[in-house]
Amino acid sequence: MVMAGELIVSDVKIPSRCRLVLIAPPPGPDDAARLEAALSGGDIASLIIPRYDAGEEEFQTHADRLARLAQAQGVAAMVAGEPRIAARVGADGIHVEGSKSELADIIAKHQAKMMVGCGGGKSRDEALERGETQPDYIFFGRFGYDVKPQPHPRNLALGAWWAGMVRVPCIVMAGADITTVVEVAGTGAEFVAVSTAVFAPDADPARQVAEANRLLDRQAPPFQE
Repeated sequence: MVMAGELIVSDVKIPSRCRLVLIAPPPGPDDAARLEAALSGGDIASLIIPRYDAGEEEFQTHADRLARLAQAQGVAAMVAGEPRIAARVGADGIHVEGSKSELADIIAKHQAKMMVGCGGGKSRDEALERGETQPDYIFFGRFGYDVKPQPHPRNLALGAWWAGMVRVPCIVMAGADITTVVEVAGTGAEFVAVSTAVFAPDADPARQVAEANRLLDRQAPPFQE
């Protein structure tokens, strides 16, 4: 995941402001088509693929399909919760939702070969505990819970606090209204996660990603060099 600073990678300009992270939709007959549409909409830093309630075989097939689509567009693919599946599908990293000890174990085993990010917990103390293990990022939010138009106030508060004092990058979950990416960017977070706002049944994924980037280009505070 490329961080602050305006870089050129493969002739693509990486914006020096808060960037998008997609949270993949659950496995379904049109999951790949919806992701392809979203990827066509503009700048995306990474894709996190949660397991939801899928069985292991179904999840591996789902993760393999979506990871390949993301990587073909230069988007990092993170598989949530399953180091073995992440390795099997050639993902760029693992997203861990668990205790500090579980996170530390996965970092020790896998961080030399792939990124390891984590959920941030529900409090400052929980976030700091996880941060001590030096993950590649910390995520404030819960998969599948971005059902209200606005982001959860606790996630915004934790993101603003973390971004102001810790060097480990953070991702903050936006709400179901795509315009809330600006609210998240205002916290100073390096990344804003979107899911329902892009993948809701009545949403146009390409248009929503394009709109998010337009809003961030115009209103997100620039990172300092």
